[in-house]
This record gives sequence, C-alpha cells and structure tokens, in this order.
Amino acid sequence: MSVASVPQASPADGAMHAPKPIAESLASVPPALVRAAVEGASEMSAERIVVLDVGDVLAITDWFVIASAPNVRRVRRIAEMMEEHVKAAGGEGPIRTEGLDEAQWVLLDFGEFVAHVFHESTREYYDLERLWSDVSRHEFS
Repeated sequence: MSVASVPQASPADGAMHAPKPIAESLASVPPALVRAAVEGASEMSAERIVVLDVGDVLAITDWFVIASAPNVRRVRRIAEMMEEHVKAAGGEGPIRTEGLDEAQWVLLDFGEFVAHVFHESTREYYDLERLWSDVSRHEFS
C-alpha cells in the first residue's frame, strides 16, 4: 500500500518542495475527541495542557493528553470534565479509569487516547513530557 503525497509549494518563490506524505501531515493533528478532552480540561482551568502524538512509538494508544492542577479536588473535577466533554462530542466513556480516589495521577483510557491528570507535584516527579520528548507535541493554555 502506498502513501499518497501532496506537493508543497514555497510561498516565497512558488517552487515545488519534495512531496510530504498525507498520513504524516495529518498524524500530528489531534482528533476531535482528543480536542474535546482538552476543552474539558481547559474549562476547569487545568494547568499546562499538553497533547503528545505517541501513535508511532506506542502500540497501545495514539495520543496522550496531559494536564495538572494544584489540588486533588481540581484533579478529580478536571478528569470528570474531560469525560463529559468526550461523551458530548460523541465518544464513549473511558474503557478504564485509575487513580480517581487518590487524585494524584488520574488516568482515563479512552482507547484512541489516554488522558493523564496530575497533581502538580506528581507531574513534576514523573515528567511524562521528558520521557516522550521525541514525539510531536501540542501545547494549550
């Protein structure tokens, strides 16, 4: 199976660049359900929201959504809002949820993506962004 490509024109001189595979160009755009989870986190003022495209290096999921909060009540609420927004966007609830009781690191496994909601100190300790520093990264404020 071949990958289709689209020639890229230079805005400066109109010259053609080497074709870029369509699959590669689309791979770095977070899908609608990932964006819905980000919206849910943003609505609860989550801090340092980051989306990592881990699909090429991790077989179990395509995306990580990472967010944090300064207290456990907000960690829980961010996780709840992420789930609500994903469902409102037409997605299913998480396949599995872990860590909600302690709310230091809540993991919501939606299959296509995994949302990680951290307490600030736990996020600093595990530093997932550093562990996955070689993948495409999208930051949201």
